[in-house]
Parts: sequence; C-alpha cells; structure tokens
Amino acid sequence: MIKLSHVSKEYPRRGHALRDVSFHIRKGEFAFLTGHSGSGKSTTLRLIHMADRPSEGEVRVSGYSSERVTERDLWKVRRRVGFVFQDFRLLPGRTALENVAFVLEVTGTPQRAIQPKAQRLLAQVGLAPKVGADVNELSGGEQQRVAIARALANDPYVLLADEPTGNLDDRATRGVMDLFWDINAKGMAVLMATHDLEVMRRHPIARVLELDPGRPVYDSEAAERPGAEEADLPGAEEAEPTGTKAPEPAVDAPATAPTAVESAVGPSEAGGEPTP
Repeated sequence: MIKLSHVSKEYPRRGHALRDVSFHIRKGEFAFLTGHSGSGKSTTLRLIHMADRPSEGEVRVSGYSSERVTERDLWKVRRRVGFVFQDFRLLPGRTALENVAFVLEVTGTPQRAIQPKAQRLLAQVGLAPKVGADVNELSGGEQQRVAIARALANDPYVLLADEPTGNLDDRATRGVMDLFWDINAKGMAVLMATHDLEVMRRHPIARVLELDPGRPVYDSEAAERPGAEEADLPGAEEAEPTGTKAPEPAVDAPATAPTAVESAVGPSEAGGEPTP
C-alpha cells in the first residue's frame, strides 16, 4: 500500500528534512506518524502524496513508484491517496455541498452523479443536516468533516492526515478521530501525522512511527515483536556511531500552500490532466 525504502530528502540551503526513512503501511492499517515540530512528518506525507520527490530512496504508493511515475501520471496517484489538512483548505463563500461537488466536478465525475455522491459523502461524515450551510458558518470540527468528505471524493485507497485535530477543541477532536476510525474500519489505510500525545493515548491499538529529527527512532510494530531490539527500527542499522558529528537539524517541507484544487486532487488535475 505505502512503502518507503531508505528515503532521504534534502532541500537546498535548508539541509536534510529526512534521512534514511523506511517503513511499510499495509492495507487497512491505522498508523500515527509522530515527532517534534520539524521532525519531518509533513515532508513524509508530501512524499507519499508525491507532491515532492525524495533526494534518495524510493516511495511506493499503491503500485506507483516515485522513481518511475511521470508528471502526467501523478493525477492517478492522487486519486488513490486522499489528503486532509490541519487548516481545512476549503473554498470560502461556498456551501459544504459545493465544496465536495467541486472536487467531483474537476475530477470528471458525470454531472448527474455529482450531487448525489456529494450528499452521500457529507452524510457519511455526519453532516447531512449541514449540506447547504456556508463553510464559513460551520464550526472547526464541522469544517474538518467537510475536508474529510472532500478527501474521500475519489474513493482513495489511502487517507493521509496532517495534524487534522491541531485546530480543534477536545470535543471536536474526539468526533473527528471517531470518524477516522470508522473510515479505517471499512478497510481504508490511514496515516496520520500528529504530535498530540493525548490523541495517541486514546487509541493504543494504532501503530506509532516516530521521527527525530528526520530519522526513524521508534516503530511500535517492531517494539511489540518478541525479542525486538533497536536494530529492528527502520534505518537503525545505519545510525551514526557515538562520537560522530551530530546531524544537521531536520527541516520540514517548504511552506508552499497549494491551491484549493491542488489540495483536493493535486496540481496535475488542476492544470487539466485527462481523466479516465
């Protein structure tokens, strides 16, 4: 489903964001990606979404490889990977229904099917009574639910979420997390970046992957295996020996915010790539 093999990412003048990261997310798995600010969480999600390419190593997503996928085929990857952002990135001045319908329209859904599917997606995230509400009038939790419905519009195999509860209060956080678990229970893999320890404590059965800084330092799946040692961690076998120069501070991806269309479906489709 998702496989990173010895992935590193370096930005000019900013240094390494990731160093030798390897892990595998399987179909139907729920995993948290955690670490301090600047540890490389957002960079990792961007690489999986193929909004960026690794400097070294390979990212594989649902059969597509970062080493071989072309710019013209990126829209196919984006259809298989939904993305939910911390700041929602909804279209202002439009209703919840219009936000979801817009994504369906630009990705080539037949006109007669757009409104019924948008209504069904909003009902799935618990917003059936709010389909006609302007998104600016919705609470933070409700706006995030619209964003989740939009991310599900293309029936993805994988759902990525970058700090999706970061702007929410405790009650809204619980509701959004319940929604992610409901989605996962239907068979969709979920990889969620978060530094919220309380969220992770409430969901102890989820796998936990930790980066610090930009290197893998913990994988709960490896830690739970009988006799697991530190060497089980991805990349641990190549960790720098004690006494060597400390790695330069990790940096996260440049803060280049995509447009509303790119947030939902990726820049290739926003620029008019053909749909199947």
